[in-house]
Amino acid sequence: MKVLVDTCVWSLAFRRSGVNEDNEPVARELQELIRESRVQMIGPIRQEVLSGIRTQAQFEILRV
Repeated sequence: MKVLVDTCVWSLAFRRSGVNEDNEPVARELQELIRESRVQMIGPIRQEVLSGIRTQAQFEILRV
């Protein structure tokens, strides 16, 4: 089953402050869903995530 991951979850996972005890369970679950190829991302969420990218280097990291 695919899981639609909302922007707030992606944002939490990509924060510069990194994973901490408050967001660790969410980040771990997202990592597991990605490993299992169960993540679904629709266009509007993709656009919101991409709008937060400031540099080419950030884009390249996400692209992989």
